[in-house]
Amino acid sequence: MAFGLLKFGLRRTYRARGILPPRPALKSSYDVVIIGAGGHGLAAAHHLAKDHGITEVAVLDKGYLAGGNTARNTAIVRSNYLTPEGVRFYDEAMQLWRGLSHELGLNLMLSNRGHLTLAHSDAALRTMRWRAEVNKHQGVDSELIDPGEIRKLCPQLDLSDEARWPILGALYHPPGATARHDAVAWGYAHEASRRGVEIHEHTEVTGFRREGSRVTAVETDRGTIHCGRVLQAVAGNSTRVGDMVGLRMPIRTVPLQACVSVPIMPVIDPIIVSGSLHTYIWQTARGELVMGGSADPYPGYTTRSTLDFKEGLMAHAMELFPFLGEVRLNRQWAGMTDMTPDFSPIMGKTPLDNYYIDAGWGTWGFKATPVCGKRMAETVANDRAPEIIHAFDMGRFARFDQVGERGAASVGH
Repeated sequence: MAFGLLKFGLRRTYRARGILPPRPALKSSYDVVIIGAGGHGLAAAHHLAKDHGITEVAVLDKGYLAGGNTARNTAIVRSNYLTPEGVRFYDEAMQLWRGLSHELGLNLMLSNRGHLTLAHSDAALRTMRWRAEVNKHQGVDSELIDPGEIRKLCPQLDLSDEARWPILGALYHPPGATARHDAVAWGYAHEASRRGVEIHEHTEVTGFRREGSRVTAVETDRGTIHCGRVLQAVAGNSTRVGDMVGLRMPIRTVPLQACVSVPIMPVIDPIIVSGSLHTYIWQTARGELVMGGSADPYPGYTTRSTLDFKEGLMAHAMELFPFLGEVRLNRQWAGMTDMTPDFSPIMGKTPLDNYYIDAGWGTWGFKATPVCGKRMAETVANDRAPEIIHAFDMGRFARFDQVGERGAASVGH
């Protein structure tokens, strides 16, 4: 081993091993076309090839791989939701997350650190108690804890009675974790391409061809692709692509901003969330403080950041952690969130015979990546949605059978 290492070190040139093969020529037809090369689209492609043996798959993206919301989220993973349907779904995601580094052969830097949702009022305490009971009934580890127990987990929080927003308790979710978002996307992309899936970056969908209620081809700026089935997984652009194919969705797209500080010494271990203050914060292994807040109050498709957001977020962050007043920010960014009326996703079949949808994720799309990829691949392969996503079908809005998850949002919307 020592001789091999010496030989490697003395080389003049090094042959880099690429994660993905060069972009292939676009074929005239595929069994499945996936629109969107983010985490969800790539995970679905991986499971189509791995679990169902469907490798004639093209993943299309108008930008670069995972350059949309997958690159712009704040990488929090949890399952402490409010409705039984939501808790079951995200609990399956948590189970898949635990073995995902091994499955993809790439260190995703999954870090279990616990998740604290703070309560600043009696009403918030009742909601936390409600969520804890729902979680426990579904086998998810969550409990309501008092300020004394919060102090043991995060002594840096301002738990004094003089605080402007006193902390009365918190929903503690020990499995709460973070992961490396770009590693997740690249891991799925590598495994999918290794099994024969083609990933076409910088390939914009410009339209569709239909025969009745069936999509026969996808039109792109590189040519027309005939297809057997189509999966749409484009996050904030869901309504735009849906309009092209004649599919109207109850989705409102709004920008969501976040920021990160310069690295400092490790001071915060758990993920801290305050829905009342529209603030969440956690610290990376490198020492940066990742912070986010509420979505912008108006719809839009831009990913620009604003001074107003930064000023409001910093004020609330310092109410929780006064010592952060001297910490400098490093950068700020924004993504596009596709919000549904009930704050739950839209998954499964659509009124079109061979067109499937993965949309409406709002602020919790990243954490659902493994389960969404697995279950949407199953839906596409079998032309039938599995039971675990039945509650998220598009028809629920016409039936007035919504899955209200607003109370489990980490921040206000």
